[in-house]
Amino acid sequence: YGYTSYTTPGTMYRYIVKTGESTTYRKPKVRLNPDDYETRQVFYASKDGTRVPMFITHRKGLALDGNAPALLYGYGGFSIPNLPRFAVSRVVWMEMGGVYAEACIRGGGEYGEDWHNAGRLKNKQKCFDDFIAAAEWLIANKYTRPSRLAIQGGSNGGLLVGACMTQRPELFGAVLPAVGVLDMLRFSQYTIGWAWTSEYGRPDDPEMFPVLKAYSPLHNLKPGTCYPATLLTTADHDDRVVPSHSFKFAAALQAAQAGPAPVLIRIETRAGHGAGKPTSKRIEEAADQLAFLTRALDMKATGFAGD
Repeated sequence: YGYTSYTTPGTMYRYIVKTGESTTYRKPKVRLNPDDYETRQVFYASKDGTRVPMFITHRKGLALDGNAPALLYGYGGFSIPNLPRFAVSRVVWMEMGGVYAEACIRGGGEYGEDWHNAGRLKNKQKCFDDFIAAAEWLIANKYTRPSRLAIQGGSNGGLLVGACMTQRPELFGAVLPAVGVLDMLRFSQYTIGWAWTSEYGRPDDPEMFPVLKAYSPLHNLKPGTCYPATLLTTADHDDRVVPSHSFKFAAALQAAQAGPAPVLIRIETRAGHGAGKPTSKRIEEAADQLAFLTRALDMKATGFAGD
């Protein structure tokens, strides 16, 4: 069996049935001491009062003075749960002095199918409400402040952060939408998009069209608005969420941007939606994202990443 957490890489254990003893079978070697970090689970109230869980991890000794840079991640769709898991890029972020938070919003599978259904179809806005409430909780509890808060999500999570930044642009300092579903009025016309209609609804359904249009990131950008610094990432051979979602959103956001924050797009070549991406490409993308956040959030990196 296996175990992983935000600060423990995936470790395999051998269980001896006869004795009830567990021993380590295989454990990756990483230069990391989990005892230097702390993880807590909190619960906060969403817009409609629903109790939503969130994990928060950071180096021990964090001063709750609102000055720490924070990265809030979410997904909230297709009944997929957000569970604690190890990722090198997140450890690097925390070594740089950052707080990492993961909101287990509706639409996911954390509490079964009822939790999933509470964030799909006509209920999709509740996903965004949950995520925005998570950001507000982090700010209210002095983990960070808007100018130092970044949000990140990929695929359906790209839709999540895209919708939240268009609805509450003043709440965030930086946004990282990865391979996001950003055009909710045409998503079903491309490749496998038709299969997502059970999650989002059909744009050609008279009842669902206004629902989709109301939160579609591409269609809710407002010219003359100061949007947060944004780095979109996509790939030229993504046949799941075609890169035109990111292309169109990047162009529209650049045209609408009234503030000084940059709007950039990073296009990986000879790559797809993410699965099976070579380690070298993953490292390069993560390095670019971390460098972007360092600049956008006015960070002074600490720990080994800042040496």
